[in-house]
Amino acid sequence: MVLTYPLITLSTRSQVEAKRAETSVADAVRRIIAREGVSGLYAGLESALFGISVTNFVYYYWFEWSRGVFEAANVKRGIGKKLSTLESMAAGALAGSATVLITNPIWVVNTRMTARKSERTEASSDLPTLENPRPKKALSTLGVLRQLIKNEGFKALFAGVIPALVLVINPILQYTIFEQLKNLVEKRKGRKLAPLDAFYLGAIGKLFATGITYPYITVKSRMHVAEKADRDPSVIQSLKKIVDEEGVSGLYKGVGPKLVQSVITAAFLFAFKDAFYNLTVQARARAKISK
Repeated sequence: MVLTYPLITLSTRSQVEAKRAETSVADAVRRIIAREGVSGLYAGLESALFGISVTNFVYYYWFEWSRGVFEAANVKRGIGKKLSTLESMAAGALAGSATVLITNPIWVVNTRMTARKSERTEASSDLPTLENPRPKKALSTLGVLRQLIKNEGFKALFAGVIPALVLVINPILQYTIFEQLKNLVEKRKGRKLAPLDAFYLGAIGKLFATGITYPYITVKSRMHVAEKADRDPSVIQSLKKIVDEEGVSGLYKGVGPKLVQSVITAAFLFAFKDAFYNLTVQARARAKISK
């Protein structure tokens, strides 16, 4: 998250700023730095680190628990522990839904901080001028949270929860692709997956998942920053509004940085997760031997 956060900033701002003319990634970086300094590329990082920690904790807890239930059922049926594609998807759906409902308020605050919504007006330029100086210091995470509740109520913390629930399909696709590729690789190589293998398979899974679900990511981000009066009541209406006003390309604003960020993050996540898991198993084995 720390390594790839500037890509999240670029992607999020492209998603939520509907009226902005298309610019290259390099131009977008220059504009942000000119207006806000290098720190502008890391707006909302603290809430993102908290959010990703909670999100992964909740997701993996529920995913491992539901996977364990399916594995136990499969063992009783005498078909081994391996999950079918449908079982992997069901485990991912349960874990993803629980994660969305618990963590959505964190990501609403993060999106607002990353987009610096409260610091902008529709007519403002990205470049500093006498009429449009550098923005004042951004609010802290708690400051944004208090301002959001005060101005829009607790309900605003669950803005975008419907497209977020639809996006449960993202990790379902990601983990299903990963699990099936993992089974295939382990069968062919006759050994457990190595961290480098997990890195590549994690990248492939996330690439497909994010590419397929990106329009819903755009809608979710816009709902997170929209004022109550401007928030569209349904996901379908939000999608239709973007297409009507900006064309189909409006659904894919910022997709380049997002794909790069998602793929790198997922690849490292899977690689480090498997490496830490293997180290933990080895450490426990050595501890038993020493006893």
